[in-house]
Amino acid sequence: MPGATVPAPRKRPAWLVPTLLGVGAMVAICCGIGIVGALLGDSKPASESTSGKAPAAEPARTDTTPEPAAAKTSAAPKKTTAPSPAGPKSYGVGDKVRGGDFEFTVNGVKCGISQVGDSFLNHKAQGSFCRVNITVKNVTKSAHLFHADGTVTAEDAAGRTFDADGEAAIYGNDDAKGFLDEINPGNSVRANVFFDVPKGTKLKTVTFDAGLFTFAADAVVTL
Repeated sequence: MPGATVPAPRKRPAWLVPTLLGVGAMVAICCGIGIVGALLGDSKPASESTSGKAPAAEPARTDTTPEPAAAKTSAAPKKTTAPSPAGPKSYGVGDKVRGGDFEFTVNGVKCGISQVGDSFLNHKAQGSFCRVNITVKNVTKSAHLFHADGTVTAEDAAGRTFDADGEAAIYGNDDAKGFLDEINPGNSVRANVFFDVPKGTKLKTVTFDAGLFTFAADAVVTL
């Protein structure tokens, strides 16, 4: 409006400006401290309590009683004994046994014989004769020669071994049976085998040799 007078600006008190500046500075400082505290608080582990103390450690185990071992509680395994190998088959008087190319049967035994033969042709024993009557059968497919001497042996209870007396077989058998007999397949010969033993000796076993060219065991007959 022409001719109007513009009012002069109002002056603030001189003390108000410093006061406002101080208040603003204090607000900025407080806000900054709060932000820093929040950041530091977030970096603490979740397990840590708000009081700032670490959780107490788990107390050590005081039970000193040892736990039983599994090996002691389990029953000890039973010992197993391996079966013993079967021994040789035992034969007796009257049994058929295999010895080499022949099948033998012991029919009977008699000891205490001083001589064999007759009053003109005879053979006397050094001690006394034990006579073993046997049957010899050829069980192969060809003829074989049987001779008691070297094929049949005998033992007494003391373990002494006696060979057959071939000369006594000549005098103590009809037609010298048992001394170099040629026996055809399937045929058999019955003969006496004599053993010259000390007087009073009794035989315990008779053994039939299996032969040199075989892995078979000798046949032993208990008398």
